[in-house]
Amino acid sequence: MSELELEQRVNIKFLVKLGKGGNNIREMLAQVYRDNALKKTAVYKWVKGFSEGRESVTDEERSGQPATSRTEENITKIYQIARENRWLTVRSTEQQVNIDRKTVRKILTEDMVDMRKVCAEMVPK
Repeated sequence: MSELELEQRVNIKFLVKLGKGGNNIREMLAQVYRDNALKKTAVYKWVKGFSEGRESVTDEERSGQPATSRTEENITKIYQIARENRWLTVRSTEQQVNIDRKTVRKILTEDMVDMRKVCAEMVPK
């Protein structure tokens, strides 16, 4: 969560305590933060929570597995696979490291900065 988002949540909490409504709060945030203002649905979610007695402006802890498989370990595995077999496909890599295709594609295109795609082959720069 960014500092700007946290600041807006604090402001929403303050305005709810003053008795302001969701529409009014959304307009005020848009006036102050312009393009960086929280989206309408987020504002209403926080207004509802604070109206029902919520005090914390931070997100609650969630249980379960983290939402990403884009770890240093997986990046290293995919890098090694790409170095060993330059004719790899995203599908075959996905099966070897057991993570979803979208994450494999992101690792190949965003995290492996010292390699680039030449036709269908990943090669060192």
